Amino acid sequence: MSQANEPIKRRKLSDEVQERLLALIRSQKLKPGAPIPSERELMAEYQVGRPAIREAMQNLHRMGLIEIKHGERPRISEPSLQALVEPMALSMHHLLTHSSSTMENLKEARLLFEIQMVRIAATRRTDADVQLLREVLAKQESLRSEPEGFLQHDGLFHCQIAEISGNPLFASVSSAIFDWLAQFHVELVRHPGFEQLTLDEHAEILEAVAAQDADAAERAMSDHLTRANRLYRQDHAR
Repeated sequence: MSQANEPIKRRKLSDEVQERLLALIRSQKLKPGAPIPSERELMAEYQVGRPAIREAMQNLHRMGLIEIKHGERPRISEPSLQALVEPMALSMHHLLTHSSSTMENLKEARLLFEIQMVRIAATRRTDADVQLLREVLAKQESLRSEPEGFLQHDGLFHCQIAEISGNPLFASVSSAIFDWLAQFHVELVRHPGFEQLTLDEHAEILEAVAAQDADAAERAMSDHLTRANRLYRQDHAR
């Protein structure tokens, strides 16, 4: 059956409300902090019930476009990359849990991404950047007997490397990838008994970045992540 002959699907009222609200935001060029009509006002204007209005607003809230606070008028949200990434967590969990190919794709993507990040870091780092990496690594070492803190600073070390790029999108992606793995596949980013090896590998990466040696930084990062991926495969082969 051609698309032209397919039955027309009935749209939910909330979808129509959401589309109209998006059109309102665009047409009035509303900026962060600007209020939008209340539920009562929208009910009167669109002649629909409260559930449709509320569902549309909740959708826009989950998308990071509006802020909803009890007792206050909804407002346009401040732009936030984190707000964009967070709603993807459950979908990523589903994919990583039920698709082995997705996990392999994520590991490959992470390897290529981290290699590029560390090359950029090696060419752009400042003395302050290097000092901050040293502080993160020192804190991670002090937490080697505290699994949660150790893992948190493992992710922070990688995220800080991405931060050196100066591109906040890279830092958000780095944080999101590590958080997804730490939340749903912790065995891919933490291996009990290998804390000292992780610290040594981080130190090697750090020194290559400090020396502004992009090639050495790439090798160190590749070895670090390849080792982690290999241990993950060994764990799941048992």
